[in-house]
Amino acid sequence: MSNRLKFFLSHLSISFLIALLVIGLVFFIWYSSPLATAVGVTHIFLMVLAIDVIVGPVLGLLVYKDGKKSLKFDIAVIIALQVSALCYGVYSIEQGRPAWLVFHADRFELVRKNDIILENIHQAQSQFQQVSWTGPQFAAVKLAVSPQQRQNDMFTEVLGGISIAQRPERYVELTQAKHQIQQRALPLKELEQYNSKTDVEKALAKYPKADAWLPLKANAVDMVVLVNKESASIIKIVDLRPWQ
Repeated sequence: MSNRLKFFLSHLSISFLIALLVIGLVFFIWYSSPLATAVGVTHIFLMVLAIDVIVGPVLGLLVYKDGKKSLKFDIAVIIALQVSALCYGVYSIEQGRPAWLVFHADRFELVRKNDIILENIHQAQSQFQQVSWTGPQFAAVKLAVSPQQRQNDMFTEVLGGISIAQRPERYVELTQAKHQIQQRALPLKELEQYNSKTDVEKALAKYPKADAWLPLKANAVDMVVLVNKESASIIKIVDLRPWQ
C-alpha cells in the first residue's frame, strides 16, 4: 500500500471517528429525539458533517505526493481548515440547540439557546440563568399578576413577536403550573384528529402512563408532549402533530 493511500485512509478514519463523537453529542444530548426534527437541524448538520468528513481527506489525497517540499505545510493547512469548519459548524449547532421547554398558557414552547432574551437575565431565579449542557430543561411561565402586565405581555407577543417564554426572568418551576397543566391537558383520543390512528397507537403503546397531552410549539415541526394528568408530570415528547 502506498504512503499516499495510507495517509488518506488514516485521515478518513480519524475524521469519521470525530464525526461519530460529534453525532453522539448532538443527537443524544443537545437534540435528543425527536427534538432534532422539531428544530429542523438534522439535514443541515449531517450535510455540514459529510462535507467536512469527505472534503478534508479528499483534499489531502489530492495534494499528497512523496518528496514534495511543501507537503507538511499543505497538509497542515487542510487539517486547519477542516478543524475550523467543524468547530464553526458545531458552534452554530450549539447556539441553536433547544434550551428550555416552557409551559405557557395552554402549550409548551421550545426555546432555543439563541432565542433567549438575556436583557433581564439577572432577574431570573438562579436555576434559570444558565442553560444546561445535558439537554433542554422544563420550566413554566409565571402568570401576569396585574391587568397592566397582561396587556404588556400581549403587546410584546403580538407587536414585538417575542414570546414571554423567551424571557427567563418570568420562569418558575414546572411544578408551580400543575393546576394549569391539569386544566389544559387534552384527551389522547383527540390526537387522532391530526394523526393517523396507527401512528397514535404506535406512539402511545410505549408510554402506558400517559393519559393526556399538550401541544409543543417549535420553530420547524410542532409536536406533542405526553403527560400524566393526575400528577401533571411529563412522560415523553413524541413526533405527532398537535394541530393541522
